[in-house]
Amino acid sequence: MSHNENTQGLLSELRQQTGQNAARCYQCGKCSAGCPMAQEMSLRPHDIMRAIASGHEQRLFEGDSIWLCLTCETCTARCPNECDPARVIDFLREKALAKNPKKAPRPIRAFHKAFIRQIRTHGRVYEMGLIADYKLSGGALFQDVSAAPGMMARGKLALMPSTIDGIADVRRIVDACLAKSHGDHGEEA
Repeated sequence: MSHNENTQGLLSELRQQTGQNAARCYQCGKCSAGCPMAQEMSLRPHDIMRAIASGHEQRLFEGDSIWLCLTCETCTARCPNECDPARVIDFLREKALAKNPKKAPRPIRAFHKAFIRQIRTHGRVYEMGLIADYKLSGGALFQDVSAAPGMMARGKLALMPSTIDGIADVRRIVDACLAKSHGDHGEEA
């Protein structure tokens, strides 16, 4: 496949699946300037948009930039040309997972699974349970333990979980999504 065909293929697939056109990005850098993770990423949001527009698909999946995105949508809110880099990065994650379900770095997979378990169990995030689940399944166990006392003192970490009304509906939705994801990617999300 030629470079031009590769460029058009990725742009076309992105547009078809998300309605986004990465070629509209004129590289002002406002998205990256506001990104809280830009310093950690080898490809910042505007770099990702450029790599798609220029057909450098391999470059997009080599590092961990797409996995570091917080999906806070600051990049999207700051774009003067109404591009949606956060949605584009979600598309790239889906594409990477479709190719290789184990592509996401282990700590990110562990956090995702812990988060989903908390939502399924309580209908909302129980932070203490999320931290414990994540740390025991793949996170650095004692990496940030010194932050816990201050967070507890400020009321940021509840000792006991609360469960929402309608938890059965939430579990049904989560289970349906997990079943679809399991079928699409060959493993539990």
